[in-house]
Amino acid sequence: MKNANHAPVVMSPSEQLLADGRHRVRIERVAPSVDEGRYPAKRIPGEPLDIEADVIADGHEPLRVVLEVCDAGEESWESQPMVAQGNDLWTATRIMRREGMVLFRIRAWIDEVAHWQEGLEKKVRAGQREDYGIWLLEGAEIIRRHMARAGKGGEIADLAQWLARWEKEGDLDQRVTLALDKERGNQAGAFPDPLFVTLSGTFRVHVERERALRGAWYEFFPRSSGTVPGLHGTLRDAARRLPAIAAMGFDVVYLPPIHPIGHAFRKGPNNTPAATGDVPGSPWAIGSEEGGHTAIDSRLGTLGDFREFLETAERLNLEVALDLAFQCSPDHPYVREHPEWFRSRPDGSIHYAENPPKKYQDIYPFDFLSDAWESLWQELRRVVLFWVEKGVRIFRVDNPHTKPFPFWEWLLAEVRAVDPKVVFLSEAFTRPKVMYHLGHIGFSQSYTYFTWRNTRQEIEEYLTELVSSPVRDFFRPNLWPNTPDILHAYLQTGGRPAFLVRLALASTLSASYGIYGPPFEWCENRPLREGSEEYLDSEKYEIRHWRPDPEHSLAPVITRLNGIRREHRALGWNHTLRFHPVDNDRIIAYSKTGEGPDDWILVVVNLDPHGVQEGWLTFDPAGEEEAFEVEDLMDNARYGWPPGRRYIRLDPADPRRLPFHVFRRVP
Repeated sequence: MKNANHAPVVMSPSEQLLADGRHRVRIERVAPSVDEGRYPAKRIPGEPLDIEADVIADGHEPLRVVLEVCDAGEESWESQPMVAQGNDLWTATRIMRREGMVLFRIRAWIDEVAHWQEGLEKKVRAGQREDYGIWLLEGAEIIRRHMARAGKGGEIADLAQWLARWEKEGDLDQRVTLALDKERGNQAGAFPDPLFVTLSGTFRVHVERERALRGAWYEFFPRSSGTVPGLHGTLRDAARRLPAIAAMGFDVVYLPPIHPIGHAFRKGPNNTPAATGDVPGSPWAIGSEEGGHTAIDSRLGTLGDFREFLETAERLNLEVALDLAFQCSPDHPYVREHPEWFRSRPDGSIHYAENPPKKYQDIYPFDFLSDAWESLWQELRRVVLFWVEKGVRIFRVDNPHTKPFPFWEWLLAEVRAVDPKVVFLSEAFTRPKVMYHLGHIGFSQSYTYFTWRNTRQEIEEYLTELVSSPVRDFFRPNLWPNTPDILHAYLQTGGRPAFLVRLALASTLSASYGIYGPPFEWCENRPLREGSEEYLDSEKYEIRHWRPDPEHSLAPVITRLNGIRREHRALGWNHTLRFHPVDNDRIIAYSKTGEGPDDWILVVVNLDPHGVQEGWLTFDPAGEEEAFEVEDLMDNARYGWPPGRRYIRLDPADPRRLPFHVFRRVP
């Protein structure tokens, strides 16, 4: 099985000296560089790639540094000059134009022509006219050497004409003036002796489609989509919900597992063990006599029904994300047909999943380290490609941190070799560096700790980390205020204002966000017990019937926020996020910018769902020194803002107002 890694070749110090013995220039600290270039950085089309490097050399001669970019598999490199920023730092920005793997490298050399011109300028300033002649002769030799490397075409003709003019000119001072033509000198300096050019390693950038960065996700259980309380819904019932979801402005509908559910140790309401009767069980206990990971629960329908579901979603400009949960119920056909893929106990039974004190007897994990690991990997590859062939291009991956990293690195590369448009969302609530490494090895985006970041300091520190390099280069956040597994205490105790606050934050802080739909839409906040983050009557274990409640529904607010996200592309970026001072820690303010200095969105949120908060905001976009007008896009109210500080007051109990503002500048 091929290794998905493409690590740069590492030479010993002595080998490097032999290879670079006459290369006076050194290129160091190239960025972005994910794990020293082992993995690609991430971008989408239209997103800037800011490249920088420290470039140094002995002596004082001027350097020439260029960025070279090439599509993977091509041989033609495009180049652009890098700009010196002081302290030997050189930078360049490249806008990614199309999807695919892009390579970049840096070439640098001492600019012999520029050095010669600098020396001639010093002679002129010092009045050393007696040295002009020999200096011009030396320059002519340098230019001829560079011309010999220029090949054919307009550039060599321009250089030849330039050289001829100052060699034939009779007046010495005029010859010097002609020789100091910086434009022609810069042109000649682009053809150095390759023996003395330093070339950096080659770095990769994975340019994925837009959905890898941007999108509003809505999660719901198809089995709870029926019209009769208590009866199992179908995919056709679920399809009838899609127009309402699309009308709210969502881009992705995410379905928990839709496969057959095992009978053995089936869990009942509120995770009751060994449930009896006609309980539906957990969708994550995958597999029964009906089939496994490539089958659909017959109570939901057929593959034909699923294709119709996909077609309905597509007509509504919705994408469908499927849950990828690599685990089995005891009734899964794999258990019978491939026992070698599971860990056995000394008594012959198979290890079930557990996280003491919790036990998941209805789930058998795969043994990725078994002697049969290769056949297991190939089968799981077949599963993913089965759904890709059916038209699925997004997968939400359940607990990827509990499976080996090499497996995911291999699998994601294999799938993208077949269809490069597949997007993978990592559901890994684990240690930060583990989450980040999953980003390294290929996951398009990831769940985050956003759910547990509720104070201003927590939010500012965490989001600043996520949207700044180096994290930004490999990790894309998808913010979820709730999931079927997580009902945070903030939502349990803060009532409707808490849901509004977390919705505003999730949808405007990140280019991607999601909600576990019906419970969030209807402000469901009943925990299983005090101190628990589990929902009471969790939809994971039973069928729920969500009855519309227009008076309390958040749908109008969700619709408006998603509309703003689409209308104002500034909210589609993460790297432009900036936080702004407010003299009240219960109020948070931040902005994102788009194409121009006036293309900005400013969000101000009261983080306290229980009480009125007020304060003074400092926000000076593009150095504004005069008063300007802003519009709150949520209610179209307009305000005149003087320069400097602005007064903010937000009352979460006011039914006529929201506990947040989304401002734009009125043109």
